[in-house]
Amino acid sequence: MSSHDPVPFLTSLGQVMSTMGLYNEGHPARERALHQSHDSLLLLLEVDAECRFSFLTGEVVFGNRVLRELKDWEWSGRLAGIGIERLEFIPPVTFGDFDRFVSTVYDRLRGEAESPLLAPKHSPTGIRYGRVSISGESTEQAGGQKAATTVQFALDEELSGIGWIHEQVQLTEDLPLVETETVVRSLALAMHQEGQVVLPLLELKKFDQYTTTHVSNVAVLTMGLAEYLGYAPREVRALGVAALLHDIGKVKVPTEILLKPGKYTPEERRVIESHPTEGARLIMQRHRNMELAATVAYEHHINLDGSGYPRYVYPRDAHFASKLVHVCDIYDALCAKRPYRDAFPAEEALRIVEDASGRHLDPDLVNAFGTMARQAKMKRMAIDEAKVEVSARSA
Repeated sequence: MSSHDPVPFLTSLGQVMSTMGLYNEGHPARERALHQSHDSLLLLLEVDAECRFSFLTGEVVFGNRVLRELKDWEWSGRLAGIGIERLEFIPPVTFGDFDRFVSTVYDRLRGEAESPLLAPKHSPTGIRYGRVSISGESTEQAGGQKAATTVQFALDEELSGIGWIHEQVQLTEDLPLVETETVVRSLALAMHQEGQVVLPLLELKKFDQYTTTHVSNVAVLTMGLAEYLGYAPREVRALGVAALLHDIGKVKVPTEILLKPGKYTPEERRVIESHPTEGARLIMQRHRNMELAATVAYEHHINLDGSGYPRYVYPRDAHFASKLVHVCDIYDALCAKRPYRDAFPAEEALRIVEDASGRHLDPDLVNAFGTMARQAKMKRMAIDEAKVEVSARSA
């Protein structure tokens, strides 16, 4: 394998943990495993100046890439369970620092170490790790100190990732599925902090609603509602992917139409109403196993009473996932500042959604969403519009 492949390093890290359970400190086998793992890390750092890992239950992400080879890797869930949800290595990483890091992690896994993870005298090092933060708050760093250089979670990378996905689809009509799943897993990770569910929602200080911001919010709201309804994590993430892609067809709509501040002409309305069909086509032409996402992209503007668009030749009920995303889609659009109106306050937006219950929106889902939205901790963050590369109007 190449030095750029992170799998050998993580595999060696797991082997070190296993070896430490068999041999006492100073045993040759233990020392050999530590040196081999450190050497593997140094090879990786020769190619990647900064190595960043994220650990979710059963999933490992390296940078923005899901490591499918380590699916259900046992150490992912165990590391996340002791508060190591993100891990960064930044050169130089000495053997001494690596040894202390591994030993402390092993002790915490055995329940023999409490926070701080390392004594302050050992900080700082090129190893950073801790829980995810969504508002610039510090997380634990190797050394047990809080510092401005600790891992932060401000959704900047996720927002950039969504913009890049839209750009790739626009240029190539090829959906980067791995990157899409990575963004969803990262958003799911941001929702779970210190045992409570937080819904990190983005808002703009001014101007129009940007598609990147909107689809991020709809994905978060969709996953929050799915969790509230009791769906399993894998199903929650599948719904999150569908929500993230629900407006992907807008990459085919001219920017001047998407950003038009006034009323659409009949021709412009026909173009904007083509985005559900375009979205389903873009998803299905390359990914036949993405039926759920394609269905949601096609149906998310179809109302419960059959109105909306696109129009069915033969009336039928929309998919449950489409109805769920539809509720979240409308709520977030109401909460967004538009060129022709200010954003609605959260409670007023909920009232408008509830007024559409039974006519445009599924009443059971509206009731569940209302309860979830009033009980959940929603954290809204203003995003500078310069960070959003691909913009579009939500219609």
